[in-house]
This record gives sequence, structure tokens and C-alpha cells, in this order.
Amino acid sequence: MNTSVSVLFYIKRSKANIEGICPIYVRVTILTKRFEFSSSKFVNPERWSNEGSKVKGSTEDTRSINNHLENIKSKVLEAEKKLFKKDIILTSENLKNELFGTGERQMTLIPIFKDHNNKIKELVGREYAPGTLERYTTSLKHTVEFLEWKYKISDIEISKIDHAFITEYEFYLRSVRNCANNTAVKYIKNFSKIIKICLANHWIDRNPFANYKSKVKEVERVYLSEGEIQNIINKDFKTERLSLVRDIFLFSCFTGLAYIDVKNLTKSHISIGIDGEKWIFTHRQKTETASKIPILPLTQMIIDKYEDHPECNNQNKLLPILSNQKMNAYLKEIAGVCEIEKELTFHIARHTFATTVTLTNGVPIESVSKMLGHKNLRTTQHYAKVLDKKVSEDMKILRDKFAAMPFNQEKKIN
Repeated sequence: MNTSVSVLFYIKRSKANIEGICPIYVRVTILTKRFEFSSSKFVNPERWSNEGSKVKGSTEDTRSINNHLENIKSKVLEAEKKLFKKDIILTSENLKNELFGTGERQMTLIPIFKDHNNKIKELVGREYAPGTLERYTTSLKHTVEFLEWKYKISDIEISKIDHAFITEYEFYLRSVRNCANNTAVKYIKNFSKIIKICLANHWIDRNPFANYKSKVKEVERVYLSEGEIQNIINKDFKTERLSLVRDIFLFSCFTGLAYIDVKNLTKSHISIGIDGEKWIFTHRQKTETASKIPILPLTQMIIDKYEDHPECNNQNKLLPILSNQKMNAYLKEIAGVCEIEKELTFHIARHTFATTVTLTNGVPIESVSKMLGHKNLRTTQHYAKVLDKKVSEDMKILRDKFAAMPFNQEKKIN
């Protein structure tokens, strides 16, 4: 390691006392940056050597002061070595923090977590969805409450977060907060992002998640059958409110778009595709991946129905969609009216598109994945279990065909 730190001792005459005795100061320089601090020692200016940067003479008092100054210099250079071992960039601020220990005292969990959330808040609507901020806000709340529950403290130094902390936090989420497996795993995942920030900034030198393992359990995705879709299509709703919600829900069933992506659609998102037909060209807000979806006849009918709706014209929207909360509340009414026993939510429309509308009808999984805007084909494969139903139906036709085929059973083989 080539040292780039210089240490200089000097007397500060401007702070001399009434007897003319001056304090000895330490100046630490790193490239062009420097910081200074008092050595806590004093000397008569006549006894100070500017050239030697030390006290002149050989008295016991002189040797004591000079030894003290040498110890300070050794501590500065040792602090430089520690930064090098920690792979922390050598700056005047980092060296000062290492020397006086101020860096570690300042690096506590909650301010870092709050800073992360504030940055997300500033980018909501541009890079993050409101739901993302809500999840991290809740994660911070759980973290603060865990610190109080487990350690009776309001904050903790990040250097003290270890494997035991992570496992205890998970236990707290599962027991005290009564979180289901996947919910607990997601909160731990949110917390791990804060730890990654600390690692990336070299605020900690070991990863407390190194030996931690958690697994998200596969959740069975609810979707509508063809009969249930047809039932909703055929139902004559007496109120405009339910009719509107039905139409927007069906739009999602036949495009696979999530609520926020439907809400963000404008007429400019519709263009002519490679086949000369109308397509929807958009990007998923959640993952920022492209979604290119051919417009099916029923989808076009819904678009045409609301083309001149005042809200669409005034707010440059493709469809006059309500809030997600209201949509889900009214969908429960629709489920009741249509005698659908499943708990109907808007996101079920996306599942329905992936299964009943596309995969069950023989659309290749690669095409479905592209339309859904999935980054990974494995995500789409979660929906592929529905193909078992398609295989069963196809094989039933084959089974009935071969059931009539004659077979000689006169001789039975033992």
C-alpha cells in the first residue's frame, strides 16, 4: 500500500494563552484535502522546531510530548491501513471517521432506511409505483417495532446486524405480526435491500444474509373459467357503475394488463402491429418491460364503447377506470350477481388472460410471456399448470375414439 497520507504538527499562535504558550495542532493531508485537530499538548513557541515538527530539547517533558505526537501519527497511519483492509475509499472524511470512530456511530439502521424510502417517495410516478412506497413504509414500521420488541431500542448500529438479527426479525414477523410465509419473506427481502445499500457503500464489511435462506411458497393463482367469463359478458347490469367495472375487468381479461397499466393507457398506446392489425404498445409500470398485445374483437368493442366518454377526452385516457379499491369492491358485487364463488379481484383478470384466454387455447407460452411483459419465462410457467386441464380434455377425445376399437382378449396373459 503506497501511503498518500501526510501528518504535520504545528503550533497555533493565534490560540496562545496569556503566558504565550501555544497549543500543538495536527494537520492530516490526503492529496489536496485535509483536516486538523488538537493534540491536547502545549509548548512555548521558543521550544518548538518548525523544521522537525516537534519540541526541541531532551528534557523528560520534551520526550513525553514528542512521544505523544508520534503516537498520534501512528494512529493516523493505522487508520489508513484499516480503510485499505475494509476496501473503503481513502478520503479525508473517511479517514477522520475511522480515526475518531464517528463514522460507525453515525451509521445506524433507521436513518438509512428512512433515506431510502424518501428517495422512493421522490420518484413515485416516474420510477416507482405508489404501492412500492407503501410496502417499504410498512417494512420500516415493522423494523422499528421489532427493535422495540426485541431489544427495547429505537435504532441500532448497522455493524451489529448479524445472522441472529435476521432470524429473530423473521420470527417476529411470523409470530407477533402473524404474517403468512410469503408476506414474511417479502418483508425480509425489503430489509435485505437496505443491507445491500450498506454493503455497496462499504458501511459494513460482512453480509448478515450470507447464510440466510428463505423460500416463497407457490400460491395457486385464481382465474376464471370460460363459462364464468361468458356469464359476466352476458349479464345485463342495471347500474352504469357495475357495467363500467365489468367492461374494464373484461378488457384486462383479454389483454392481460394489470390495473395500473390499464389506468395509464392513452389512445397513443394503440398502433398498427406487424400483422396490420391494431395492437396495444405499452410498458409495465412494475417492471418497465415492454408489453405488445394484439387487440381482440371484444377488447376493441370496449375501447369503442368509451371512446367519447368525457373522462377519456378530458384526461387523455383510453378507458374511464375507477380507483383500484373501488374496482375490487364492485367486482365483489359482480361476483355475487353472477354467482361466481371465487373472491373476484381486478388482478384475477390478468391470471385469466394467462390461463383461460391464452394458454388453454393453445397460445405458446413464449408468446404469452411476451404479452404479459414477464422478464423471465419461469414467471409465466406458474400459469402453465392449467395446461393439465387442456391435456385432459384433448385426451378424453382420444380415449373415446380408442374405446370403440376392438381388442381380442380371449387369451389372458398371466
